[in-house]
Amino acid sequence: MNKLFFILLAVLSVKVLPAQNKFTMEDVVGRALLQSPAFKQAETRRETRYWQYRYFRTNYNPQLRMSSNNAGSLYNNSFTPVRQPDGSIQYLPLNQLNPGVNFGLQQPIQWTGGMIYANSSYNYFNNITKDTRQWNGAPFNIFVNQPLFAYNQYKWDRKIEPIRYEESKREYAESMEQISRDAVTAFFSVMQAQVNAQIAKFNLANNDTIYKIEQGRYNIGTTSQDKLLQVELQLLRSRQDVAQADLDLQTASLRLRTFIGLRSGERFELSLPDAIPQFEVNEEEALLYAKQNRAAFIAFERRKLEADQAVAQAKGERYQVGLTASYGTNNVGSSLGDLYQNPSRQQMANVTFNVPLVDWGRRKALMRTATANKKLNDYIIAQDEVAFEQEIITQVRQFEMLRLQIEITKKADEVAQERYLVAQNRYLIGKIDITNLNIALNEKDTAKRSYLEALKAFWSAYYDLRRLTLYDFANGRLLYLADANG
Repeated sequence: MNKLFFILLAVLSVKVLPAQNKFTMEDVVGRALLQSPAFKQAETRRETRYWQYRYFRTNYNPQLRMSSNNAGSLYNNSFTPVRQPDGSIQYLPLNQLNPGVNFGLQQPIQWTGGMIYANSSYNYFNNITKDTRQWNGAPFNIFVNQPLFAYNQYKWDRKIEPIRYEESKREYAESMEQISRDAVTAFFSVMQAQVNAQIAKFNLANNDTIYKIEQGRYNIGTTSQDKLLQVELQLLRSRQDVAQADLDLQTASLRLRTFIGLRSGERFELSLPDAIPQFEVNEEEALLYAKQNRAAFIAFERRKLEADQAVAQAKGERYQVGLTASYGTNNVGSSLGDLYQNPSRQQMANVTFNVPLVDWGRRKALMRTATANKKLNDYIIAQDEVAFEQEIITQVRQFEMLRLQIEITKKADEVAQERYLVAQNRYLIGKIDITNLNIALNEKDTAKRSYLEALKAFWSAYYDLRRLTLYDFANGRLLYLADANG
């Protein structure tokens, strides 16, 4: 009975390890595009820019408002000073109710930069002390405010804001490709750390075997103490390399886990991509897709419009001339209905102006500054357009070179692995010394790391090319569709 109890206790005390997932590079990229913090930030920025654009659109829609229109206080119960005919002051009780409300409809005139208002206002006065009541109001009133020769904000916003919103949609598509690229970087950082750990453990086991062989040779006098100490030192360094490689692997794994949003207890193992996509990239075609899809390209147009906007604003601020006019009806009565009985017409027109007579060249300097800034902006944009095209061309040429580099480094890895096996066999039969064996070992490790670095560079360039053109050359499809991203 006691024996059965201890067996059961031992079974229950065994720690159950969580299942380990095996992720490919595509799995890591997919997770990053669905649950990474970078993805959530991009989604939030897209939503913010969408609502900013919606806010801009409402500037051109009529606005219906209701506001209070109280002449003084809504209710006043106090003593107020009243000057008498002899000049003395007498404080008299005051008990008054004076509410008012205004209903207004306003509509901007986007073509001229003016504003038109239509409103109705009502005021009620009740002197409770003397029990007198009266209504006053304007049942209908229309008011126009039109600046003359002025800068029209509505006109320029209507040109610029749709481009800015289109930029934000394309920037979102580019940010998705940037997240994919960053996920690839994090993936290969773990892969490199994983391979370095495997290399370090293999080298440790290998050096431990070599140390025992050298120790045996030393005991029978076929090798020197110097070579034995050299192998022992190499064994100690291998143990240090294993500890450092394990730490680097843990650090890289934690960074990847954080980037793609994995739970802390979820274990994983990575595997290299099975194949390299085969497709041709043409410089002219890549440039065409980049100009068609990239946010930076339409940003050139926006920046030119903003420079023209600054010139127009400087020009419009030279003189300040405005026209205001209103037409409506108003009336007074003892009841609200009396306001609509034979109301009186109410008309008003006014012209305001502020024209400098002597400003010592102030407005001329303002205009010249805006013009010079526009000229500078044109030069900068022209240079940025050249850099834009050069970046695409460089990326295409580099991409083809990286594909070739993978083939070379993969072959070098295979040759170095085979050479090491040959060197190891020759060492065991005493044909070469430990120095030559170490050279073959280092070349094997360097070739493996070079192959991984070439893979990392290729896939990083692959997603860079997608981001720079917003086109998937491997599958022949656009990565940004204006209607779908609207």
